[in-house]
Amino acid sequence: MTSSPTEIHLRRRSGLLELAYADGSRYSLSAEFLRVHSPSAEVRGHGQGRSVLQTGKRNVGLTGIEPVGLYAIKLIFSDGHDSGLYSWDYLHELCTHQEEMWQSYLQRLQDTGASRDPVPFHPAIGGKASLSEQVQVITIQPLSPPGS
Repeated sequence: MTSSPTEIHLRRRSGLLELAYADGSRYSLSAEFLRVHSPSAEVRGHGQGRSVLQTGKRNVGLTGIEPVGLYAIKLIFSDGHDSGLYSWDYLHELCTHQEEMWQSYLQRLQDTGASRDPVPFHPAIGGKASLSEQVQVITIQPLSPPGS
């Protein structure tokens, strides 16, 4: 069963993706949480047990959102990552299991001695993209497939 959201709001400045569902439930997912749990092959790896721990994503932001058919959205992050397609089912899973997924991620970081903090800026390496200071809200209302 597909749990498609009735509303999706991207709040760029705060880095939150807000989702509302027909049953009245509402969720907020941070850009960092979404980035480290991206459904892309870059994050999930190519096969069972081959996921790649994402580090240094504490300050990542969301810079855009694009609908993908009637089943998903593509999120664009300030670090250039944009290859994950977040299906309605996967977004609902992220919403309803956010706390345990986040704790598992933090435990993996601790177990490997990795950090959520980005590598410090060095002028010889280059800068990072910054988000506009203007707060923008993008609303996407997914269409229901015929007969649903």
